Amino acid sequence: MTKNHFITFEGIDGSGKSTQAKILVEKLQSLNIETLFLREPGGTSISEEIRSVLLNNREDEMSSRSEALLMCASRAQLTKDIISPALKAGKWIIADRYADSTLAYQGGGRGLNLDWLIKLNQFATYGIEPNLTFYIDIEPEVGFQRRKGLSSDRIESAGLDFQNDIRQKYLEIVDNFGDRCVIIDGNLSVDEISNYIWNVTRDRTLDEII
Repeated sequence: MTKNHFITFEGIDGSGKSTQAKILVEKLQSLNIETLFLREPGGTSISEEIRSVLLNNREDEMSSRSEALLMCASRAQLTKDIISPALKAGKWIIADRYADSTLAYQGGGRGLNLDWLIKLNQFATYGIEPNLTFYIDIEPEVGFQRRKGLSSDRIESAGLDFQNDIRQKYLEIVDNFGDRCVIIDGNLSVDEISNYIWNVTRDRTLDEII
């Protein structure tokens, strides 16, 4: 796997990570770099079916373990069918969420054992890890205001305390994996963030982009 062909974006709901991931994809494609954009959960027909089970609002409560297993099941299918073949073919992958989301949401938000989740992730991803991860950091209250008036899925509806627990776990992840994780102030403008992301991406892949 060539360095930095697999870049992930992480953050709590409303952080702006999806917007920034798509901007980076457009920039790379403008340079004729073959790039795939993926989102989690989802990305294959099976993974999209699992996404519906995970995110649809329902009366019956889903257990935290079921949630973690379903997230990783979706990820395993996506990794096997798309990510692994694309990386072997030398393509770039930009992903809106990947394994770190499970550590943050099911570890931080749901309180599941982190060591167990790490092992589950390793199993689901076939040991594949991103080369570079951008974590866009905002306060949960900011994310809530940004999403005001928008419909919320089952996980987005869990409340501010849940989002704050997720944010704290993300900050731990960034601290523990500083070799690949880059933290960005999500209160900056869209252009300021995208420019910073591009500069980091360019600096870490200088020989391939220029």
